Amino acid sequence: MAMTALKQRMIGQFHHPHGLGGRVAGWVMAHRGSNRQRNVWVVSLLDIRPAERVLEVGFGPGVAIGELAARATHGRVYGVDHSAVMVERASRRTRAAADRIELIHASVDRLPSFGEPLDAVLAVNSSGFWPDPPQRLRELRSLLRPGGRIALASQPRCPGANRDTTTRAAGELRDLLTKAGFTGLRVETLDLDPPVACVLGVNPG
Repeated sequence: MAMTALKQRMIGQFHHPHGLGGRVAGWVMAHRGSNRQRNVWVVSLLDIRPAERVLEVGFGPGVAIGELAARATHGRVYGVDHSAVMVERASRRTRAAADRIELIHASVDRLPSFGEPLDAVLAVNSSGFWPDPPQRLRELRSLLRPGGRIALASQPRCPGANRDTTTRAAGELRDLLTKAGFTGLRVETLDLDPPVACVLGVNPG
C-alpha cells in the first residue's frame, strides 16, 4: 500500500513538479535518453527557420526549448509551464541563449499575450493534462499567423503501453486538432519503446 502511494506521488510530480520531488522528476526528464531523443525529433519536424517566433507549452526541464533556440537564432522562443521548478530548471539549462528565450510560469488556460503572431507551437506529452483541450487548442490557433504550424506529440507512459497505444493516442490528437480548426494534418512516428506519435497541423487563417 505504501509503495503504491509513493508511486502515485512520483507520477504526480511528472504532471506538476514541485519541491524536492519535482527537482528529482526534472532531473529524470532531462537525462532520460528517450526524452531527449523525442524532444529533438519533434522540434526537427517543425522545420524552424532562423527568424521565427515559437512557443512550447509544458516545456519541463527545457530540452526542446534549447533545440528551438538553436534553430530560431534570430527569432524568439517562448515557453509556458505551470511548474515554477521547471521554469527555474529550464532557465538554467538555456541561459546561454537567455536573450532570445522567455520562460513564463503560467497555466495553459491563462496564456499571456505574445505581442505579434507566432510561427509555430509545440507540446510534447502535455496536452493530455490540459483542461478542455479543444478550447486550449483553439486559443493556441488564434495566436498563430495564417500558415503557422503546430506539433502535438505523445509517447504513452501508461503501464503496458505499446504500438497500439501510440496509434490510439495519435488518433485522439488528430481529433483534437480537427475540432480546433487545424488543417493539413499529418502523423509522424518515432520508433522508441513505446513509439512516439507526433501530429502536425497548420492554421488555415
